[in-house]
Amino acid sequence: MDSPRLSRRLLLSVSSALALASLTTGLANGEPAPAVAATPAAVPAAVPFSDDFDGPAGSAVDAAKWQIETGDNVNNHERQYYTAGNRNAALDGQGHLVITARRENPGNYQCWYGRCEYTSARLNTAGRFTRAYGHVETRLKVPRGQGMWPAFWMLGHDIGQVGWPGSGEIDVMENVGFEPSTVHGTLHGPGYSGSGGIGAAYTLPGGQAFADAFHTFAVDWAPDSVTWSVDGTVYQRRTPADLGGRTWVFNKPFFLILNLAVGGYWPGDPDGSTALPQQLVVDHVRISTSDSPVHRQT
Repeated sequence: MDSPRLSRRLLLSVSSALALASLTTGLANGEPAPAVAATPAAVPAAVPFSDDFDGPAGSAVDAAKWQIETGDNVNNHERQYYTAGNRNAALDGQGHLVITARRENPGNYQCWYGRCEYTSARLNTAGRFTRAYGHVETRLKVPRGQGMWPAFWMLGHDIGQVGWPGSGEIDVMENVGFEPSTVHGTLHGPGYSGSGGIGAAYTLPGGQAFADAFHTFAVDWAPDSVTWSVDGTVYQRRTPADLGGRTWVFNKPFFLILNLAVGGYWPGDPDGSTALPQQLVVDHVRISTSDSPVHRQT
């Protein structure tokens, strides 16, 4: 992806709290079809991580699966302060996680530029769940407006030891408000990070906006291969051959991140056209061991 974008990471306590979760797999055997040679049934996807965000309206996310990051992010010159608890990240009681960006500062939060102007939320699974390989998917509806920057992405579990970009970063989906019809999928690693990341964009046909409806964003991740799709349509595949001899750092466990940033080098800051609050509404997040996702309709 060719964009004036720097690291999206936040150097918080998450960097030193990483652990590989135990994973489970499952197989099912089918009966032979009558009057023909016996054939094995299709193997269903084992789902080692799944969150459908079911729970009472206003409640916080499951702390056994997610931790909440707090603070600002000077790396990208983002404008928000990420708050704790359920203030900016809460369940809506209808099977969704809602991450809300607001123009406010109820706690007199201080950011890199002075008194913070916005609040939002950022969640990750570091120390709860990490995984190498599988079908990684989310179904969500992005916010709209200049300065909005929602993302679903992953960082290498060893970021606390090797730093960024040596840890690697897989951006499953990013959207910036000035491109309402387009999302980006990108790899970042040593020698190909920030605006030099390796990736591509996907644009909806007919001028549709991603904020108008839910869409499913996924990567199918295998040794030496990452493949991106939107609503089941594949739009890019990357392998070590795309790196021009630079190091492929994606054959190891990563953890998940969901966040809604406000402003920064890439999206630019909100302006008079930006209506706030804005919401990133997440229907589910899943990782399965098969490339056949399990869909849930709402």
